[in-house]
Amino acid sequence: MGLFGDIVGQVFRAIWAHKLRSFLTMFGIAWGVASLLLLIGMGEGFRSGQQRQLKSLGENIIMMWGGTLLSNQGNLRPYKLTLEDEAEIRTQAPDVANVTGFLQRGDLKQQSQFQSAGGTVMGIEANYPTVRALPLGKGRYLNEADMKERRMVAVIGKKSETLLFPNGGNGLNEFITINGYRFQVVGVAQWIGRGNRDGDNQRVYIPLSVMQNIFPMKGENIPQDALTSIQYQPFDPSRNTEAKTEVRRIVAENHNFDPTDEESIEEWDTIKSQQTVGKIFTAMDVFLGGVGIVTLALGAVGIVNIMLVTVSERTREIGLLKALGATRSSILGQIMMEGLVLTGVSGFVGITGAAIFMGVLGLMMGDSQIGFDPPRIVPWSAALAMGTLTLCGVLACLYPAHKASMLEPVEALRKD
Repeated sequence: MGLFGDIVGQVFRAIWAHKLRSFLTMFGIAWGVASLLLLIGMGEGFRSGQQRQLKSLGENIIMMWGGTLLSNQGNLRPYKLTLEDEAEIRTQAPDVANVTGFLQRGDLKQQSQFQSAGGTVMGIEANYPTVRALPLGKGRYLNEADMKERRMVAVIGKKSETLLFPNGGNGLNEFITINGYRFQVVGVAQWIGRGNRDGDNQRVYIPLSVMQNIFPMKGENIPQDALTSIQYQPFDPSRNTEAKTEVRRIVAENHNFDPTDEESIEEWDTIKSQQTVGKIFTAMDVFLGGVGIVTLALGAVGIVNIMLVTVSERTREIGLLKALGATRSSILGQIMMEGLVLTGVSGFVGITGAAIFMGVLGLMMGDSQIGFDPPRIVPWSAALAMGTLTLCGVLACLYPAHKASMLEPVEALRKD
């Protein structure tokens, strides 16, 4: 312990003797470490934020909407997805695990005995929560009996409860009206999303059978069983392309268009989106990691210079140590230890600075960011920084340490 303390003292004496050069070298190393951790931490914040947003929709979902077709006469012909499409997808698409359809409208007014509110009203099926994320805060989900018997029941979002039942009121088992039709609230969803993103929390969910009966989709030549969207999950996320091909074939046959015509189908594959986001940020991590390693390697050049100066100034001391019996390996180890202490202190300062900055940035961001989580120290990046720093420190000290260990005691003692 005493030897280590002496070495640390010698290191800091050498640093103090060449303050500017030592400061610039240590600053370069600390800056490289901090930049590496900060950039990767911010990239991971974007990655986790995007993944969280996708997961707030549900796991491995492919969404499909109705589209517009070009007829042989050159006219545009819109089509809507239907319950028939959904039923055939369920029975004729072997790669599809779960499928659900819903009908939504944003022009329906909700009213309680206390207050009125606007928001999206969605007619959903009983299996909707198995496909889409709809965490329940209290009460129950809509069930098959609600669908079959066309019960006038509803599950409302958390913000809808706050608006319709102000002053901390509990909306569970209370009644609301939607465009004059009376519904009993049987469930209240948990808050979905973060910060001010509250559109999903101002939804009202009612049985799809009721929605299609009393609030059907508006427009001409629209089937009674028309849906706003059909959304499904493949058994295996890696077979999302096969699942989409099967679903497109079914919908194309029902609506008379070419399933290979991309313009005729509007869809969003969240699996593909997540894979793309992952590839982008992985490439960013590799690039930023490479930049950080190069920065640290350049910092090693400064360590070489400092250690060469140290060896030069301590030539007589090294000669005296060797004259008193110090071996080449002990001299080599001492110089190497000095270089590692130097790089270690710089690395510690860089990691600590990055952690403090990211912590302050996270506090400033709070919980109001959309698509971006606060940056944080990523364990593998910290391990990469310390591993690279240690390697650079060792390599940077090899030549100065070897030079010191090869000094002859007599020649060293003659050195002025």
